[in-house]
Amino acid sequence: MADHGVDSSPVPPAPSVAIAAELADDGSRADAGTASAGGKGRKAHAAAKSADDRFTLRDFFLWCGVPVLIVLLIRLFLVGFYEIPSRSMMDTVVPGDRVVASKITTKISGLQRGDVVVFKDPNNWLSAEQSSGIGGGYLIKRLIGMPGDVVECKGAGQPITINGVAINETSYIRPGVDPSSFPFSVTVTEGHVFVMGDNRANSADSRYHQDDADHGLVPISDVVGTAFVRYWPLNRIAGIDAHHEVFADVPDASAE
Repeated sequence: MADHGVDSSPVPPAPSVAIAAELADDGSRADAGTASAGGKGRKAHAAAKSADDRFTLRDFFLWCGVPVLIVLLIRLFLVGFYEIPSRSMMDTVVPGDRVVASKITTKISGLQRGDVVVFKDPNNWLSAEQSSGIGGGYLIKRLIGMPGDVVECKGAGQPITINGVAINETSYIRPGVDPSSFPFSVTVTEGHVFVMGDNRANSADSRYHQDDADHGLVPISDVVGTAFVRYWPLNRIAGIDAHHEVFADVPDASAE
């Protein structure tokens, strides 16, 4: 007789209760093992992240110490910052101005006539200034004569001459002020420079100290830098011009 599509193969017996319980138990243990492994992985990841986030002493030196060291090296070897309290260099710099001076320029390219130089007080010049120096026993003036130069002036109303050539200083001398109100003649000795303030009527410069140990001259070894920019106050920010063109026609002279 037809079976009408009924499978006549034997039907497998149903699993016993014990076997079913064992299978269920194995599944639970597998799930528990998976959960445990996942928990351990999350803990390990969190611990690694915590270690990465910890700010160590090495990090401190990298992020704080290195920048400070760089700034100190720049201050020691490249530039200096100075505040101007006196009126001897008006109107190039005025009281309250703060300037940056290059220390490396003097070592690489050397000094030139016209440079605005910062130098150590050579022979107690500060006592003759109307106010104190620019801090730490330093002064600021314009370099007029190099070693070997003969710097002269015939008196009020007359120009400064260097090695016999008159220079036109109107580009930096304070308006209404004579190049020198009195006559002088100085031969700059080897290893020294002759300096003057741009406000000649209020500058105790090389003209006024010809009876000191260096005869009013500044030892080149005492020059610490050349000022090249005013950085404060904000409305005075500008470069400081050396006006080298003023001295373009001055012939060089050999130091004696």
